Amino acid sequence: MAGRKQFDVDEALERSMRVFWERGYADTSLDLLGSATGLGRGSLYGTFGSKDTLFRKCLDRYGATYGERYERALATHPGDPVRAMRAFFDVTLERIADASVPDSCLLAQSAAQSATLDAESQGRIRALLGAQRERVRAALAPLPGVGGAELDDLALYLVGVNQSLAVLSRAGTSPAELSAVARIACGTVATRAAAVRATGSP
Repeated sequence: MAGRKQFDVDEALERSMRVFWERGYADTSLDLLGSATGLGRGSLYGTFGSKDTLFRKCLDRYGATYGERYERALATHPGDPVRAMRAFFDVTLERIADASVPDSCLLAQSAAQSATLDAESQGRIRALLGAQRERVRAALAPLPGVGGAELDDLALYLVGVNQSLAVLSRAGTSPAELSAVARIACGTVATRAAAVRATGSP
């Protein structure tokens, strides 16, 4: 049929996401994107718009893919924040160990390159990290005696640790050391829960 695209748009988006993930926004050129997708500049622009627009679509794809995995992990242990957080970190550690995907984290890498991004892309990264924080906060909500600002701070801390795992992995930190970081973070949650149980008050 005339005018119909002769390529798989979803596959092209997946391949583009992996280029941004591996190279970072600043070092990803249209030539690299074209080589990865098999598309010329005209097809890239016609299908996805500008490089910035394509980048945001890739961020959304990444956020949806791993956001769903985080949500499933956190939902596995309702009412048990410590086990829920262990499952949460397991998603990240499994991704890091997966040789079929690029190292690190597209969100962490992109946040580190914020100065090279336009305002809309910066906002998209903040929104995706904010969504992750809200997921974690909801999983922590059953902690007795913890709420309000403390719950916000604890969720932010755990998201920060999660993002740091990606940065550390790219720097060559071993899987055992990454697991130790995650274990200590979960220990923080367990310690807070134990303190409340011991004293009977927040």
